[in-house]
Amino acid sequence: MPPSPAASAGAAASPSGSSPASAAASAADQTTPSWWESVSQARSRILALASILPPQASPDVAALADSDRPARALLRSAAAYDALSGALRAGGGADDPACNWLYDTLHSPDPDLRLAALAFLPLLSSLYLLRLPPALPSSLSGFEAVLLAVYSSEAKNRQGKPVLVRVPDLSVPSLYHTPQSTPSSKSPRRPQPPPIPPPQANVVVGVLSPPLEPQAAVKSTKRAGIIGVAFEAYYAKISQMPPASKVDACNAVAAWAGQYCRCRFELDEEELLEVEEVDSAGSMSPLSTEAENGNGKVLEEELAKMHINGDSSGRNCGKEEAREARVQLPWELLQPVMRVLGHCLLAPLNPVEVRDAAAEAVRVVYARACHDLVPQAILASRSLIELDKSARKAAKAAAIAASGIMVTSGTSGSTASSSRPSSKPNTPSKQRKPDMLLLSK
Repeated sequence: MPPSPAASAGAAASPSGSSPASAAASAADQTTPSWWESVSQARSRILALASILPPQASPDVAALADSDRPARALLRSAAAYDALSGALRAGGGADDPACNWLYDTLHSPDPDLRLAALAFLPLLSSLYLLRLPPALPSSLSGFEAVLLAVYSSEAKNRQGKPVLVRVPDLSVPSLYHTPQSTPSSKSPRRPQPPPIPPPQANVVVGVLSPPLEPQAAVKSTKRAGIIGVAFEAYYAKISQMPPASKVDACNAVAAWAGQYCRCRFELDEEELLEVEEVDSAGSMSPLSTEAENGNGKVLEEELAKMHINGDSSGRNCGKEEAREARVQLPWELLQPVMRVLGHCLLAPLNPVEVRDAAAEAVRVVYARACHDLVPQAILASRSLIELDKSARKAAKAAAIAASGIMVTSGTSGSTASSSRPSSKPNTPSKQRKPDMLLLSK
Protein backbone atom coordinates (compact mmCIF):
# COMPACT_ATOMS: atom_id res chain seq x y z
CA MET A 1 0.00 0.00 0.00
CA PRO A 2 1.60 3.33 -1.00
CA PRO A 3 2.12 5.84 1.76
CA SER A 4 -0.49 8.51 2.19
CA PRO A 5 0.27 12.18 1.51
CA ALA A 6 0.15 12.85 5.24
CA ALA A 7 2.86 10.27 5.90
CA SER A 8 5.05 11.56 3.09
CA ALA A 9 4.65 15.13 4.35
CA GLY A 10 5.56 14.09 7.87
CA ALA A 11 8.63 12.23 6.64
CA ALA A 12 9.94 15.18 4.65
CA ALA A 13 12.43 17.32 6.55
CA SER A 14 11.86 21.05 6.77
CA PRO A 15 14.61 23.50 5.75
CA SER A 16 16.93 24.49 8.55
CA GLY A 17 16.37 28.19 8.03
CA SER A 18 12.55 28.06 8.02
CA SER A 19 10.44 28.72 11.08
CA PRO A 20 8.08 26.10 12.57
CA ALA A 21 5.06 28.11 11.43
CA SER A 22 6.21 28.13 7.82
CA ALA A 23 7.07 24.45 8.01
CA ALA A 24 3.59 23.70 9.35
CA ALA A 25 2.02 25.82 6.62
CA SER A 26 3.99 24.04 3.92
CA ALA A 27 3.03 20.66 5.39
CA ALA A 28 -0.62 21.73 5.43
CA ASP A 29 -0.35 22.75 1.77
CA GLN A 30 1.05 19.34 0.92
CA THR A 31 -1.54 17.34 2.86
CA THR A 32 -4.65 19.34 1.94
CA PRO A 33 -5.94 18.11 -1.42
CA SER A 34 -7.65 20.34 -3.93
CA TRP A 35 -11.35 20.15 -4.63
CA TRP A 36 -10.96 17.99 -7.72
CA GLU A 37 -8.47 15.68 -6.01
CA SER A 38 -10.82 15.14 -3.07
CA VAL A 39 -13.75 14.43 -5.40
CA SER A 40 -11.73 11.96 -7.46
CA GLN A 41 -10.43 10.22 -4.35
CA ALA A 42 -13.93 9.97 -2.91
CA ARG A 43 -15.26 8.49 -6.16
CA SER A 44 -12.49 5.91 -6.28
CA ARG A 45 -13.12 4.91 -2.65
CA ILE A 46 -16.87 4.62 -3.26
CA LEU A 47 -16.35 2.45 -6.33
CA ALA A 48 -13.91 0.30 -4.34
CA LEU A 49 -16.54 -0.10 -1.64
CA ALA A 50 -19.22 -1.03 -4.17
CA SER A 51 -16.97 -3.77 -5.57
CA ILE A 52 -16.78 -5.61 -2.21
CA LEU A 53 -20.46 -5.33 -1.29
CA PRO A 54 -23.20 -7.83 -2.20
CA PRO A 55 -24.73 -7.44 -5.69
CA GLN A 56 -28.09 -6.20 -4.37
CA ALA A 57 -26.47 -3.26 -2.56
CA SER A 58 -23.64 -2.47 -4.98
CA PRO A 59 -25.62 -0.35 -7.52
CA ASP A 60 -27.03 1.99 -4.84
CA VAL A 61 -23.58 2.58 -3.37
CA ALA A 62 -21.93 3.05 -6.77
CA ALA A 63 -24.51 5.71 -7.64
CA LEU A 64 -23.14 7.88 -4.81
CA ALA A 65 -19.98 8.50 -6.85
CA ASP A 66 -21.94 10.66 -9.31
CA SER A 67 -23.03 13.20 -6.69
CA ASP A 68 -21.45 16.64 -6.31
CA ARG A 69 -19.98 15.76 -2.90
CA PRO A 70 -19.41 11.99 -2.99
CA ALA A 71 -17.79 11.68 0.44
CA ARG A 72 -20.59 13.58 2.17
CA ALA A 73 -23.18 11.54 0.26
CA LEU A 74 -21.46 8.34 1.41
CA LEU A 75 -21.55 9.54 5.01
CA ARG A 76 -25.27 10.27 4.87
CA SER A 77 -26.31 7.19 2.88
CA ALA A 78 -28.34 4.74 4.96
CA ALA A 79 -28.05 2.05 2.28
CA ALA A 80 -24.25 2.21 2.29
CA TYR A 81 -24.16 2.09 6.09
CA ASP A 82 -26.41 -0.96 6.24
CA ALA A 83 -24.49 -2.78 3.52
CA LEU A 84 -21.06 -2.20 5.04
CA SER A 85 -22.40 -3.04 8.52
CA GLY A 86 -23.56 -6.41 7.23
CA ALA A 87 -20.13 -7.01 5.70
CA LEU A 88 -18.41 -6.18 8.99
CA ARG A 89 -20.66 -8.57 10.92
CA ALA A 90 -19.56 -11.37 8.60
CA GLY A 91 -15.84 -10.50 8.64
CA GLY A 92 -13.14 -9.19 10.91
CA GLY A 93 -10.13 -11.21 9.82
CA ALA A 94 -6.85 -10.12 8.30
CA ASP A 95 -8.07 -10.60 4.73
CA ASP A 96 -11.49 -9.04 5.28
CA PRO A 97 -12.21 -6.60 2.40
CA ALA A 98 -14.46 -4.41 4.59
CA CYS A 99 -11.74 -3.92 7.23
CA ASN A 100 -9.15 -3.25 4.53
CA TRP A 101 -11.44 -0.60 3.01
CA LEU A 102 -11.92 1.08 6.38
CA TYR A 103 -8.19 1.02 7.06
CA ASP A 104 -7.30 2.61 3.72
CA THR A 105 -10.10 5.18 4.03
CA LEU A 106 -8.95 6.26 7.50
CA HIS A 107 -5.57 7.15 5.97
CA SER A 108 -7.18 9.30 3.28
CA PRO A 109 -6.35 13.04 3.31
CA ASP A 110 -10.01 13.90 2.68
CA PRO A 111 -11.69 14.69 6.04
CA ASP A 112 -15.16 13.70 4.79
CA LEU A 113 -13.86 10.29 3.77
CA ARG A 114 -12.30 9.81 7.19
CA LEU A 115 -15.65 10.71 8.78
CA ALA A 116 -17.40 8.10 6.65
CA ALA A 117 -14.96 5.46 7.92
CA LEU A 118 -15.06 6.70 11.51
CA ALA A 119 -18.85 6.29 11.59
CA PHE A 120 -18.40 2.50 11.73
CA LEU A 121 -16.21 2.61 14.83
CA PRO A 122 -18.98 1.83 17.41
CA LEU A 123 -20.20 -1.20 15.47
CA LEU A 124 -16.67 -2.45 14.87
CA SER A 125 -15.73 -2.06 18.54
CA SER A 126 -18.88 -3.85 19.63
CA LEU A 127 -18.22 -6.78 17.30
CA TYR A 128 -14.59 -6.93 18.36
CA LEU A 129 -15.27 -7.11 22.10
CA LEU A 130 -18.13 -9.53 21.57
CA ARG A 131 -15.90 -12.08 19.83
CA LEU A 132 -13.14 -12.10 22.44
CA PRO A 133 -11.29 -14.36 22.98
CA PRO A 134 -10.82 -15.18 19.28
CA ALA A 135 -10.94 -18.72 18.00
CA LEU A 136 -7.81 -18.06 15.89
CA PRO A 137 -5.14 -15.40 16.51
CA SER A 138 -5.78 -13.79 13.12
CA SER A 139 -9.58 -13.93 13.18
CA LEU A 140 -9.86 -10.41 14.63
CA SER A 141 -6.73 -8.80 13.22
CA GLY A 142 -8.78 -6.76 10.73
CA PHE A 143 -10.73 -5.11 13.55
CA GLU A 144 -7.52 -4.51 15.49
CA ALA A 145 -5.85 -2.87 12.49
CA VAL A 146 -8.72 -0.37 12.17
CA LEU A 147 -8.66 0.41 15.90
CA LEU A 148 -4.89 0.93 15.81
CA ALA A 149 -5.25 3.23 12.80
CA VAL A 150 -7.64 5.48 14.74
CA TYR A 151 -5.44 5.33 17.84
CA SER A 152 -2.27 6.18 15.90
CA SER A 153 -3.94 9.14 14.21
CA GLU A 154 -5.15 10.50 17.56
CA ALA A 155 -1.72 10.00 19.13
CA LYS A 156 -0.11 11.88 16.25
CA ASN A 157 -2.54 14.78 16.61
CA ARG A 158 -1.91 15.12 20.36
CA GLN A 159 1.89 15.11 19.93
CA GLY A 160 2.51 13.35 23.23
CA LYS A 161 0.50 15.83 25.30
CA PRO A 162 -2.40 14.97 27.64
CA VAL A 163 -5.92 16.31 27.26
CA LEU A 164 -6.50 18.69 30.18
CA VAL A 165 -9.55 20.54 31.47
CA ARG A 166 -9.43 23.57 33.74
CA VAL A 167 -11.93 23.29 36.59
CA PRO A 168 -13.18 26.64 37.98
CA ASP A 169 -12.19 27.41 41.55
CA LEU A 170 -15.33 28.10 43.57
CA SER A 171 -13.38 29.52 46.51
CA VAL A 172 -12.52 32.69 44.57
CA PRO A 173 -15.31 35.32 44.76
CA SER A 174 -16.52 36.92 41.60
CA LEU A 175 -16.22 40.56 40.60
CA TYR A 176 -19.72 41.30 41.93
CA HIS A 177 -18.87 40.02 45.42
CA THR A 178 -15.79 42.27 45.79
CA PRO A 179 -16.47 45.47 43.82
CA GLN A 180 -13.66 47.88 43.31
CA SER A 181 -13.75 50.91 45.66
CA THR A 182 -14.15 54.01 43.49
CA PRO A 183 -14.28 57.53 44.99
CA SER A 184 -17.81 58.88 45.19
CA SER A 185 -18.52 62.42 43.98
CA LYS A 186 -21.62 62.81 46.21
CA SER A 187 -19.94 62.11 49.57
CA PRO A 188 -16.24 63.00 49.31
CA ARG A 189 -15.79 63.25 53.10
CA ARG A 190 -16.92 59.67 53.80
CA PRO A 191 -13.89 57.40 54.05
CA GLN A 192 -13.92 54.50 51.64
CA PRO A 193 -13.22 51.05 53.06
CA PRO A 194 -10.07 49.43 51.79
CA PRO A 195 -10.63 46.91 49.01
CA ILE A 196 -10.78 43.28 50.06
CA PRO A 197 -7.97 41.43 48.35
CA PRO A 198 -9.21 38.32 46.59
CA PRO A 199 -7.71 35.07 47.77
CA GLN A 200 -5.17 33.22 45.76
CA ALA A 201 -6.80 31.24 42.99
CA ASN A 202 -6.06 27.55 43.13
CA VAL A 203 -5.70 26.30 39.58
CA VAL A 204 -7.47 22.95 39.39
CA VAL A 205 -6.57 21.00 36.29
CA GLY A 206 -8.18 17.68 35.47
CA VAL A 207 -6.72 15.11 33.11
CA LEU A 208 -9.30 13.86 30.64
CA SER A 209 -6.85 11.65 28.79
CA PRO A 210 -3.18 10.91 29.60
CA PRO A 211 -0.39 11.14 27.01
CA LEU A 212 -0.68 8.42 24.41
CA GLU A 213 2.08 5.94 23.86
CA PRO A 214 2.62 4.36 20.44
CA GLN A 215 1.08 0.91 20.18
CA ALA A 216 2.03 -1.70 17.61
CA ALA A 217 -0.58 -4.28 18.68
CA VAL A 218 -3.76 -4.49 20.72
CA LYS A 219 -2.61 -6.12 23.94
CA SER A 220 -5.04 -7.28 26.58
CA THR A 221 -3.73 -4.74 29.08
CA LYS A 222 -4.04 -1.85 26.59
CA ARG A 223 -7.28 -2.89 24.89
CA ALA A 224 -9.66 -0.71 26.92
CA GLY A 225 -7.41 2.33 26.54
CA ILE A 226 -7.11 1.93 22.77
CA ILE A 227 -10.87 1.61 22.33
CA GLY A 228 -11.41 4.54 24.69
CA VAL A 229 -9.09 6.76 22.63
CA ALA A 230 -10.93 5.67 19.49
CA PHE A 231 -14.22 6.74 21.07
CA GLU A 232 -12.66 10.08 22.00
CA ALA A 233 -11.87 10.62 18.32
CA TYR A 234 -15.43 9.57 17.50
CA TYR A 235 -16.87 11.98 20.05
CA ALA A 236 -14.88 14.87 18.57
CA LYS A 237 -16.84 14.40 15.30
CA ILE A 238 -20.10 13.06 16.71
CA SER A 239 -22.18 16.03 15.60
CA GLN A 240 -21.56 15.00 11.97
CA MET A 241 -22.25 11.29 12.45
CA PRO A 242 -25.39 9.69 10.96
CA PRO A 243 -28.18 8.59 13.33
CA ALA A 244 -27.59 4.90 12.61
CA SER A 245 -24.01 5.20 13.87
CA LYS A 246 -25.18 6.87 17.08
CA VAL A 247 -27.76 4.15 17.66
CA ASP A 248 -25.03 1.52 17.21
CA ALA A 249 -22.90 3.38 19.75
CA CYS A 250 -25.70 3.36 22.32
CA ASN A 251 -26.45 -0.31 21.71
CA ALA A 252 -22.77 -1.17 22.05
CA VAL A 253 -22.49 0.57 25.43
CA ALA A 254 -25.67 -1.13 26.65
CA ALA A 255 -24.33 -4.53 25.57
CA TRP A 256 -21.00 -3.89 27.29
CA ALA A 257 -22.72 -2.92 30.53
CA GLY A 258 -25.03 -5.94 30.24
CA GLN A 259 -27.01 -5.34 33.47
CA TYR A 260 -30.59 -5.69 32.23
CA CYS A 261 -32.19 -5.96 35.65
CA ARG A 262 -34.92 -3.94 37.29
CA CYS A 263 -32.31 -1.72 38.92
CA ARG A 264 -31.99 0.25 35.72
CA PHE A 265 -35.49 1.64 36.32
CA GLU A 266 -34.76 2.52 39.95
CA LEU A 267 -34.74 6.28 39.44
CA ASP A 268 -37.87 6.13 37.32
CA GLU A 269 -39.62 4.05 39.98
CA GLU A 270 -38.67 6.59 42.65
CA GLU A 271 -40.58 9.25 40.75
CA LEU A 272 -43.56 6.97 40.32
CA LEU A 273 -43.48 6.05 43.99
CA GLU A 274 -43.44 9.71 44.96
CA VAL A 275 -46.51 10.30 42.81
CA GLU A 276 -48.24 7.29 44.32
CA GLU A 277 -47.43 8.45 47.84
CA VAL A 278 -48.94 11.84 47.09
CA ASP A 279 -52.04 10.27 45.58
CA SER A 280 -52.50 7.66 48.28
CA ALA A 281 -51.66 9.70 51.40
CA GLY A 282 -52.95 8.14 54.60
CA SER A 283 -52.69 4.49 53.56
CA MET A 284 -52.78 1.95 56.37
CA SER A 285 -49.80 -0.26 55.51
CA PRO A 286 -46.93 -0.24 53.01
CA LEU A 287 -47.71 -3.84 52.13
CA SER A 288 -50.59 -4.60 49.87
CA THR A 289 -53.62 -6.52 51.06
CA GLU A 290 -52.64 -9.55 49.01
CA ALA A 291 -49.30 -9.70 50.83
CA GLU A 292 -51.06 -9.47 54.18
CA ASN A 293 -53.33 -12.36 53.20
CA GLY A 294 -50.33 -14.65 52.70
CA ASN A 295 -49.59 -14.35 48.99
CA GLY A 296 -45.90 -15.27 48.92
CA LYS A 297 -45.14 -13.88 45.46
CA VAL A 298 -46.53 -10.46 46.23
CA LEU A 299 -44.75 -10.48 49.57
CA GLU A 300 -41.46 -11.28 47.82
CA GLU A 301 -41.98 -8.39 45.43
CA GLU A 302 -42.71 -6.04 48.32
CA LEU A 303 -39.56 -7.17 50.12
CA ALA A 304 -37.55 -6.74 46.93
CA LYS A 305 -38.70 -3.13 46.72
CA MET A 306 -37.32 -2.56 50.21
CA HIS A 307 -34.00 -4.30 49.26
CA ILE A 308 -34.35 -7.10 51.81
CA ASN A 309 -32.60 -10.45 51.26
CA GLY A 310 -30.49 -8.90 48.51
CA ASP A 311 -26.93 -9.51 47.40
CA SER A 312 -23.77 -7.94 48.79
CA SER A 313 -24.54 -4.62 47.10
CA GLY A 314 -28.11 -4.54 48.40
CA ARG A 315 -29.61 -5.44 45.02
CA ASN A 316 -32.22 -8.09 44.36
CA CYS A 317 -31.26 -9.21 40.87
CA GLY A 318 -30.72 -12.70 39.57
CA LYS A 319 -27.67 -13.85 37.69
CA GLU A 320 -29.76 -14.45 34.59
CA GLU A 321 -30.23 -10.70 34.22
CA ALA A 322 -26.56 -10.24 33.25
CA ARG A 323 -25.99 -10.74 29.52
CA GLU A 324 -23.03 -12.58 28.04
CA ALA A 325 -21.81 -9.58 26.04
CA ARG A 326 -20.85 -7.60 29.15
CA VAL A 327 -17.19 -6.65 29.45
CA GLN A 328 -14.95 -4.94 31.95
CA LEU A 329 -15.59 -1.17 31.97
CA PRO A 330 -12.58 0.68 33.34
CA TRP A 331 -12.83 4.44 33.60
CA GLU A 332 -10.53 4.99 30.60
CA LEU A 333 -13.19 3.31 28.44
CA LEU A 334 -16.29 4.38 30.35
CA GLN A 335 -15.46 8.10 30.40
CA PRO A 336 -15.50 8.65 26.60
CA VAL A 337 -18.53 6.45 26.02
CA MET A 338 -20.44 8.38 28.70
CA ARG A 339 -19.73 11.57 26.78
CA VAL A 340 -21.07 9.89 23.66
CA LEU A 341 -24.21 8.88 25.55
CA GLY A 342 -24.59 12.43 26.83
CA HIS A 343 -24.60 13.82 23.30
CA CYS A 344 -27.02 11.17 22.03
CA LEU A 345 -29.32 11.81 24.98
CA LEU A 346 -29.36 15.62 25.13
CA ALA A 347 -28.43 17.01 21.72
CA PRO A 348 -31.53 18.82 20.38
CA LEU A 349 -31.13 17.75 16.74
CA ASN A 350 -30.97 14.01 17.43
CA PRO A 351 -33.97 11.97 16.24
CA VAL A 352 -36.22 10.10 18.64
CA GLU A 353 -34.64 6.69 18.03
CA VAL A 354 -31.20 8.02 19.04
CA ARG A 355 -32.51 9.53 22.28
CA ASP A 356 -34.46 6.39 23.15
CA ALA A 357 -31.41 4.17 22.56
CA ALA A 358 -29.27 6.48 24.70
CA ALA A 359 -31.90 6.51 27.47
CA GLU A 360 -31.92 2.71 27.56
CA ALA A 361 -28.11 2.49 27.48
CA VAL A 362 -27.50 4.99 30.28
CA ARG A 363 -29.95 3.15 32.54
CA VAL A 364 -28.16 -0.14 31.90
CA VAL A 365 -24.85 1.54 32.72
CA TYR A 366 -26.39 2.90 35.93
CA ALA A 367 -27.50 -0.58 36.99
CA ARG A 368 -24.04 -1.99 36.23
CA ALA A 369 -22.35 0.81 38.17
CA CYS A 370 -24.63 0.24 41.17
CA HIS A 371 -23.82 -3.47 41.21
CA ASP A 372 -20.08 -2.90 40.78
CA LEU A 373 -20.09 0.05 43.24
CA VAL A 374 -18.24 2.48 40.96
CA PRO A 375 -18.84 6.01 42.32
CA GLN A 376 -17.74 7.87 39.18
CA ALA A 377 -19.99 5.81 36.93
CA ILE A 378 -22.92 6.11 39.35
CA LEU A 379 -22.59 9.89 39.46
CA ALA A 380 -22.26 10.27 35.68
CA SER A 381 -25.08 7.89 34.74
CA ARG A 382 -27.43 9.16 37.44
CA SER A 383 -26.88 12.75 36.30
CA LEU A 384 -27.68 11.80 32.71
CA ILE A 385 -30.83 9.97 33.80
CA GLU A 386 -32.03 12.98 35.78
CA LEU A 387 -31.34 15.27 32.82
CA ASP A 388 -33.22 12.89 30.54
CA LYS A 389 -36.20 12.81 32.90
CA SER A 390 -36.34 16.60 33.16
CA ALA A 391 -35.99 17.01 29.38
CA ARG A 392 -38.78 14.53 28.69
CA LYS A 393 -40.99 16.13 31.33
CA ALA A 394 -40.44 19.57 29.79
CA ALA A 395 -41.16 18.25 26.30
CA LYS A 396 -44.34 16.58 27.55
CA ALA A 397 -45.49 19.77 29.27
CA ALA A 398 -44.77 21.78 26.12
CA ALA A 399 -46.74 19.30 24.03
CA ILE A 400 -49.69 19.44 26.44
CA ALA A 401 -49.58 23.22 26.45
CA ALA A 402 -49.44 23.32 22.66
CA SER A 403 -52.37 20.93 22.36
CA GLY A 404 -54.33 22.99 24.89
CA ILE A 405 -53.71 26.16 22.91
CA MET A 406 -54.85 24.43 19.76
CA VAL A 407 -58.02 23.16 21.44
CA THR A 408 -58.76 26.59 22.91
CA SER A 409 -58.23 28.35 19.62
CA GLY A 410 -60.35 25.79 17.83
CA THR A 411 -63.18 26.19 20.33
CA SER A 412 -63.08 29.96 20.28
CA GLY A 413 -62.89 30.03 16.51
CA SER A 414 -66.05 27.96 16.16
CA THR A 415 -68.21 30.88 17.25
CA ALA A 416 -68.59 34.03 15.23
CA SER A 417 -68.43 36.34 18.22
CA SER A 418 -64.82 35.37 19.10
CA SER A 419 -63.57 36.02 15.58
CA ARG A 420 -64.97 39.57 15.62
CA PRO A 421 -63.49 41.68 18.43
CA SER A 422 -65.74 44.20 20.15
CA SER A 423 -65.28 47.90 19.54
CA LYS A 424 -65.16 48.58 23.30
CA PRO A 425 -63.20 46.36 25.68
CA ASN A 426 -65.76 46.72 28.53
CA THR A 427 -68.77 45.89 26.39
CA PRO A 428 -69.91 42.29 27.02
CA SER A 429 -69.91 40.22 23.89
CA LYS A 430 -73.12 38.49 22.92
CA GLN A 431 -73.08 35.18 21.16
CA ARG A 432 -74.26 35.53 17.62
CA LYS A 433 -76.78 33.16 16.15
CA PRO A 434 -75.46 30.97 13.35
CA ASP A 435 -76.08 32.31 9.87
CA MET A 436 -78.68 30.48 7.81
CA LEU A 437 -78.20 30.26 4.09
CA LEU A 438 -81.18 29.86 1.76
CA LEU A 439 -80.58 27.61 -1.16
CA SER A 440 -82.81 27.82 -4.23
CA LYS A 441 -83.46 24.76 -6.28
